[in-house]
Amino acid sequence: MPKQEHLKLPAVLAEIDMSRSAFYRMVARGHGPKLLKLPNGQIRVRRTDLDAWWAALEQSSAA
Repeated sequence: MPKQEHLKLPAVLAEIDMSRSAFYRMVARGHGPKLLKLPNGQIRVRRTDLDAWWAALEQSSAA
């Protein structure tokens, strides 16, 4: 089984072309991808969670 890819927040922000503050507002409203908080306080996003979030956005905009 391949290792799960965990993206750092700057990589996620660059991919979705969004500012950090806008991203956190979206997540606070429950509209963002699932975040993982590491014991040292850093944030990661699983690649699969980000891809699923993108797919859900595409489906909702097509409806």
